[in-house]
Amino acid sequence: MRFQMALAATLSLALTGPALAQATTQPTFATRKVDGTDNVYIFRYMGHQSMFIVTPKGVIATDPIARYRPQAATAYLDEIKKVTDQPVKYLIYSHAHWDHIAGAKPFKDAGARIIAHKNVKTRFEMLKKQGNLLESVLMPDETVDQKKTISLGGTTLELNYVGRNHSDSSLVMRLPKEKLIFLVDFIPIEGVQFRNIPDNASPVEFEESIKKVVAMDWDRMIPGHPYAGGRLGTKKDAEDHLAYMQDLSAAVKKAAPEGKCIDTAMKEIKLPKYEKWGNYENALPMNIERYCYWWSNGY
Repeated sequence: MRFQMALAATLSLALTGPALAQATTQPTFATRKVDGTDNVYIFRYMGHQSMFIVTPKGVIATDPIARYRPQAATAYLDEIKKVTDQPVKYLIYSHAHWDHIAGAKPFKDAGARIIAHKNVKTRFEMLKKQGNLLESVLMPDETVDQKKTISLGGTTLELNYVGRNHSDSSLVMRLPKEKLIFLVDFIPIEGVQFRNIPDNASPVEFEESIKKVVAMDWDRMIPGHPYAGGRLGTKKDAEDHLAYMQDLSAAVKKAAPEGKCIDTAMKEIKLPKYEKWGNYENALPMNIERYCYWWSNGY
């Protein structure tokens, strides 16, 4: 529950300075076609984004993003209908966190089949048994282990699992023809990690998952939040973020045996190379805290 409450602050933390000013002047939601593609679109509702793909045989949509605003799912479907009269055949969850995947009922009612990583279903079944599953969160109809390919109306979409990072269920969705990927939360563009990197077992495992993303064949990345003015990410952005995490890890690894973890390290460690990144001032100390737990106690 503490984690879910923390997610409510994502937008205010993710948008600071010029980005916040820009967000306050933007419409609540908008849809745009990805440049250089025939059928790939980005739907943004406030500070969350989803990707949808239009084909002659139906639509593949991702993340209903309706946790804190149920109207987002309805707006999302209405925006799809402005583009095509084809039905949504698939709704794919990027990962298990409710701020991105709650609110799927309108899609399900319209006939969409929900797909997610197998750990999403495992987690939701546990939460349901405990009586702690949000009512607006629907179980997936189908799950993915390591990889699954969806083919619809001449479009191929790969669903890839690259290991534990921001969650234990994050999928990297790759469009081979368009050389696009869609992934959510674990590779911010020009931004540090969210708070104390919650729901993560091992920072080292996290780094390995980013290396797997970098090794894939793609040119542009659609993120789950409009980082860096809303632009798409590049492979260099992914490499830069991996470098950030490695630099942070090295700094904390040095501080830990000197007895500086946790409070002293949080105050003393600075990474000026990244000081212009989003959330640097707010979240860097919390990022340090997470690595301190790892290098001091192994968890």
